[in-house]
Amino acid sequence: MIGFIVRILVTIVLLTGTVSLFATGYWGWGLTALLPLAVVIFSFFRNENVILALNQMRLGNQDKATRYINRIKSPEYMTRRQHAYVLYLKALMNAQELGFAQSEQLLRKALALGLRTSEDNAVARMHLAGICAQTGRRPEASALLTEAKKYDKNGMLKDQIKMLQSQMQAVPSKNQMRMAQMMGGRKKMPKMR
Repeated sequence: MIGFIVRILVTIVLLTGTVSLFATGYWGWGLTALLPLAVVIFSFFRNENVILALNQMRLGNQDKATRYINRIKSPEYMTRRQHAYVLYLKALMNAQELGFAQSEQLLRKALALGLRTSEDNAVARMHLAGICAQTGRRPEASALLTEAKKYDKNGMLKDQIKMLQSQMQAVPSKNQMRMAQMMGGRKKMPKMR
């Protein structure tokens, strides 16, 4: 929030300074002042922490990428697409710490806001399907996997989707899981000799 307010103030100061430079006839300084103004305006549409996190992910350094994404405290002040990507990256990178419920909530919110590329949509739906399968919602998981197949136009996630479908066959249904909990889990039988 504070960073957003500081950006607005810096933009207003740079804009009034640039306009006054052009109005007083200092065209050279006015053109020079356009560069910092353009950088500050660009920062409204592309957050520096998201850019740094994506760069670290590309380099394979997940710890630094997670640190950069977790620096963003108020993504609701970003543009709609940037907000969606921050939620998407937080859900993917912090899945272990957040747990199923919060990770699912972040992914659903990111999908509602709209992810730009079809690959990101496919990955988000595939992760949601995995969460649904692990929590015992098999029909919803299979529906999400078919949606993920539709979005995976290049076939990059083909193997992961097949693996998740095969794992879903082995996952017990919600009713079976409930019965196992009621019965106290699987009882070990003594070995017969």
